[in-house]
Amino acid sequence: MMGFNRKHLVILVLTIAIAAFLSFYKLDYYIYQPGDTTSLTDVVEIEGTERSEGQFNLVTVRGGQATPIYYGWAMLQDHYDIVDLEEVRPEGISQEEYMETQLHYMENSQEAATVVAYEAADADITIDYNGTFVAGVLSDMPASDVIEPGDEIIAINGQAIESTNDIIERTSSFDMGDTIDVTLLREEEEMNVSVELAPLPQEPERPGMGVSLVTDRDVSVEPEVEYDSGQIGGPSAGLMFALEVYNRLTDEDLTNGLNIVGTGEIDYNGQVGPIGGIDKKIVAAEEDSADLFFAANENGREGSNYEVAQKTAEEIDASFEVVPVDTFQDAVEYLESMEN
Repeated sequence: MMGFNRKHLVILVLTIAIAAFLSFYKLDYYIYQPGDTTSLTDVVEIEGTERSEGQFNLVTVRGGQATPIYYGWAMLQDHYDIVDLEEVRPEGISQEEYMETQLHYMENSQEAATVVAYEAADADITIDYNGTFVAGVLSDMPASDVIEPGDEIIAINGQAIESTNDIIERTSSFDMGDTIDVTLLREEEEMNVSVELAPLPQEPERPGMGVSLVTDRDVSVEPEVEYDSGQIGGPSAGLMFALEVYNRLTDEDLTNGLNIVGTGEIDYNGQVGPIGGIDKKIVAAEEDSADLFFAANENGREGSNYEVAQKTAEEIDASFEVVPVDTFQDAVEYLESMEN
């Protein structure tokens, strides 16, 4: 038998090095792929309420930074997306900071779902508003000259502000180029500034200041609700949380014994908004043998979440129906119409 010589050692070392490079070297790309469904039965806890016969499920998109092998594999797969890393995580933002942000979005979606569900169920809920604050300002929008992150907006044109929705409603009632008077608190000092409204980058048909906002609320409910969603982040489970909570608080079982999957961000008024990766979520729902899937209709907009979801369901010959919804109430009414 031939001995293990120096040449063999070099080949072995090179092989190990190449394998390590292909498997572990991080490329400046991020890969999105179908994730998993998670039953909300054990995620949502409300003391004194009964669990349903069927189940509501949130659904995820799995993602990770590409390695050479992962990149090559993703190129060969359907419903895998490869994007520049900076599109997901801007330069200077660590993976830990990115995940912290996603978990914050999840917490906000749970609070919005709680408000929507408890109000719809006419359950005991109290909301105290503590102010609306500027989380960020777009550098190329008019507000960047006079508004700073951390400012509290307390009035627009002399009318008091309680929540983010108040600001959206007020600014949307004006025309492009109109100037509004904004009263704000900065380091406890009240200030008045003038802001010209301009097209918003993501919604060019709507005038805005170009600021991201967060409303500081204290929400108290009875019976108390607790969420245990672990390390799942993002706002896209809002609709499904609201349905699960509402179902626990009311007498009828909306699930009808079905395995219901869906996605959609929800605001405090029950409006259902679009999310990313809807095609991947359809694939994940099919793998979990879903009976139906809720998707944001976006008021029938071309290329809406519902349109993409329906197309994907047809491509993979999904066994479930995709149901379009614009509001939480749309989903409730659809499920009530299925009751025997």
